[in-house]
Amino acid sequence: MSIITRNTGMFPTLMNEFFKPDWFGGSENYVSTLPAVNIKEDDLGFHLELAIPGRNKNDFNVEVDNDVLTISMESKTEDEKKEDNYTRREFSYSSFRRSFTLPETVNSDKIKASYKEGILHLDLPKKEEALPKPKRMIEIGK
Repeated sequence: MSIITRNTGMFPTLMNEFFKPDWFGGSENYVSTLPAVNIKEDDLGFHLELAIPGRNKNDFNVEVDNDVLTISMESKTEDEKKEDNYTRREFSYSSFRRSFTLPETVNSDKIKASYKEGILHLDLPKKEEALPKPKRMIEIGK
């Protein structure tokens, strides 16, 4: 048996409906999340992909300091309508900051970033000494 509480009077139900957070199409959940990231490694380096749709490349800051790669974004949305008689108006502000400690094998001077179709791509090439050596034949002596 489960316990279910109900408002049986009209006034509490009406007040609950009136003050619901999603009144007039708002959102009930205000959750701040970090963008999802995929990290791939191959023989030449590491490749990061961050899913951040709806932005442009100028919105991002990518920096390296003391072998720590930091990716951040901050945006504010201001409504340009000058209406005094509005029913609902919400400020919009979003930001994130992700940091990654770089392995010693990464050449931090040659990191490249691009933004395409909602995905921020970062290529972190490995240092020359960390690249795999090509196969070589060893001659057998007498």
